[in-house]
Amino acid sequence: MAWVRAKHVAAGPRISKGKAGCTIKPNLRLIIRPDAMNASESSPPYVNRRAFIYSGSLFLMTACYDPRHTVWANAREPSSPSVVRLAMMTDLHYADKPPAGSRHYRETLDKLSEAAVHFQRDKPDFVVELGDLVDAADSVDAERGYLKRVNRAFAAIPGKKHYVLGNHCVDTLYKQEFLEEVGQAESYYSFDEREFHFIVLDSCFRNDGAPYGRKNSRWDDANIPATEQEWLNADLEQTQKPVIVLAHQRLDVNNNFGVRNAVDVRKILEDSGKVLAVFQGHSHKNDYRAIAGIHYCALAAMVEGSGPENNSYSMVQIFGDCTIQVSGFRRQSNYRWT
Repeated sequence: MAWVRAKHVAAGPRISKGKAGCTIKPNLRLIIRPDAMNASESSPPYVNRRAFIYSGSLFLMTACYDPRHTVWANAREPSSPSVVRLAMMTDLHYADKPPAGSRHYRETLDKLSEAAVHFQRDKPDFVVELGDLVDAADSVDAERGYLKRVNRAFAAIPGKKHYVLGNHCVDTLYKQEFLEEVGQAESYYSFDEREFHFIVLDSCFRNDGAPYGRKNSRWDDANIPATEQEWLNADLEQTQKPVIVLAHQRLDVNNNFGVRNAVDVRKILEDSGKVLAVFQGHSHKNDYRAIAGIHYCALAAMVEGSGPENNSYSMVQIFGDCTIQVSGFRRQSNYRWT
């Protein structure tokens, strides 16, 4: 049986109790076997030891893991009702073209329809698409057609919509062309939802500061320029609410999937003492890590794999005590952070 070794993670910053009545606590990390992430639905549940870190100390617990539904033995019920409910998905990569490798572009529409049924039932406050809504096309006209088709289905889901720019969104199109089509004014911005503050980031800039567009970029050259960093710092300073960050390219890894200047951006988030979690896409797989008291969660891509069993989407609940619960469907993992 494979084991995962817990690594020491320093306790993170704290914030004083705000209107939501919650505090960023010392880091809590749940560690899942990577091979278990991809277990099939027919795999039997097993009992395994789990490690988590609390305030720099290592504890062991026994947890039941079922690939169809994750149950944490130490998970307590939140001490307050759900304050914000949001639906989330990433990397739909819709395109009217044959599959390529594990990506089944045309099946995105059926997968999105399934997610819409769940969201209509669960009634989220808003819906977030974490980037790469479309795959890159060879021509602007073809790309506009892909975007119109998939956004017609996405926009029909009840509730407010928030679009994070992914590298494929602006590979063929300019940013303004994409944003105009989906009816969003800015590529990076912030908003409040009840007692929480949300920040949408745009990492689709080259190392020289030029924005992506018209095939002028590489997918592994993602950066958040100085002007956006200055805006981010000012935005964090002005809010008194706990913060959730929404991004496409990852801020928690030092590889091709990461933002090149992620360390600088993380420092801004950490110094604020207000950020609870960062939700990301881009790498197409479930992944989680905690850095300096902030939860970094990468979601699985909707486009990967054929058939409904390979769909991936989630409902996220944020409670008044700052507990965050991710309820994943199909291939998306479940999490609860307290």
